[in-house]
Amino acid sequence: MPSAQALLRRRLFAARLYGILDTGYLAPDRFVPLCRALIVGGAGIIQVRAKRESRDAYRRLLDAVLPLFDGLPIPLIINDHLDIVLEYPGCGLHIGQDDVPVREARAALGPDRVLGLSTHSVAQAQGALQVADALTYFCIGPVFPTNTKPDYVPVGLQLVTEVTALAADHSRQNPEHAPPLFAIGGINRRNIHDVRAAGAGRVVVVSDILQAGDPVAAARAFTS
Repeated sequence: MPSAQALLRRRLFAARLYGILDTGYLAPDRFVPLCRALIVGGAGIIQVRAKRESRDAYRRLLDAVLPLFDGLPIPLIINDHLDIVLEYPGCGLHIGQDDVPVREARAALGPDRVLGLSTHSVAQAQGALQVADALTYFCIGPVFPTNTKPDYVPVGLQLVTEVTALAADHSRQNPEHAPPLFAIGGINRRNIHDVRAAGAGRVVVVSDILQAGDPVAAARAFTS
């Protein structure tokens, strides 16, 4: 029988859109309507990111959107804060290269929660695949320049193609320990066709949806 992690990975392999609710683009009172728009628009996974807010403010954002996920097979992910994740048993965790190591995070979370990792190079992607048994998914980016992470150098579409090939090869050899890959960074409705052509079947989109006049329609542009 497949493990809980294997089942989560299979579900995320089918996801085309990873939505992020980011306080860099949204006031707190916009989190609930935009979360609802992401759900209606077909997002397969959603993250709350609040880099500048206090932990109490982060908890208030989580408490506001959590009821929207009742009965839905859509994971809600917390960015960076392992201590907060441990207070919310239904939530997953996303970490970066400078955060808690993957295996340490998995040991704290237990075997059944979502755990994702950011990567920015072939070497980091290879490192993610070396701990693939502990990961639910990983990301590569930023593909294009993005105000979300202005200090990061864009990795470009060629790297997306290379890492997609690495992930696909790993998946063929290790189907039970195959974390799906999401491309992230500066992806919008104008360049999504180029990103798909580079091999990315799943993408993370932030500002192009959060700042859209019709966020449901914007989300559906990435899921239809």
